[in-house]
Amino acid sequence: MLEKDTLYKQISNAQGEIAILIDPEKTNTEKQLNALLVQLAKSTVHFLFVGGSSATQKQVEFVVRYLKNNCPLHVLLFPGSNKQFSGAADGILYLSLLSSDNPKYLIQQHTENSLEVYQSSLEILPTAYLLIDGGSDSSVAKISNTKPLDRTAKKEVLYISLAGLLQGKKIIFLDAGSGAKKTVPTSIIKEIKKYTKAPLIIGGGIKSTKKLMTLKKLGVNIMVVGNHLEKNVKNFHIISNYLNY
Repeated sequence: MLEKDTLYKQISNAQGEIAILIDPEKTNTEKQLNALLVQLAKSTVHFLFVGGSSATQKQVEFVVRYLKNNCPLHVLLFPGSNKQFSGAADGILYLSLLSSDNPKYLIQQHTENSLEVYQSSLEILPTAYLLIDGGSDSSVAKISNTKPLDRTAKKEVLYISLAGLLQGKKIIFLDAGSGAKKTVPTSIIKEIKKYTKAPLIIGGGIKSTKKLMTLKKLGVNIMVVGNHLEKNVKNFHIISNYLNY
């Protein structure tokens, strides 16, 4: 069992580290997972996030347990719903979709399995989760029936993020969404970093080594790559090139 706050400390101290997002709805066979594990063995990836918009509990459970049995990396849940839970993971990004006014993803989903999460041995990571317009219709926006924040609304993103921290969230996660054409704008990241040292995770639209380098220079703690690898695991070269830079 991990010591208390181990994952939080690692994320807080991270400087441009990589998390691979695995969607159990799309990657859920031993063959698919083994192909990913082969690539992971060649690179210094730091975290594995497991979750998606529509994955089932059975899919999540299988993927988490398979990864824990075959890979030394920390596995964190990135749940799209309360059904995407597994006590076999190391921790959970306990997401509140603060860019939304939909109560289902602000608190209602959380209450449905709060006792199970509370009694688990997982490290709980309360996370302010904001969806930013990435230039395409994301699955998160569709499933949550919410509209992403405008790419030019850096003050609004800042204010919502700070409100989340004041409520007790420990981490800020800005997501342009799976398959985004564009990642979170530099202007928004700079605005966040200007006012807070809270750990910052960026996801969506990260498709190149250059983009990873840019985000690291901006002070992003964790950069999440998922959809680009789902399309072709050979795209792992953008991560290898970044880590070997």
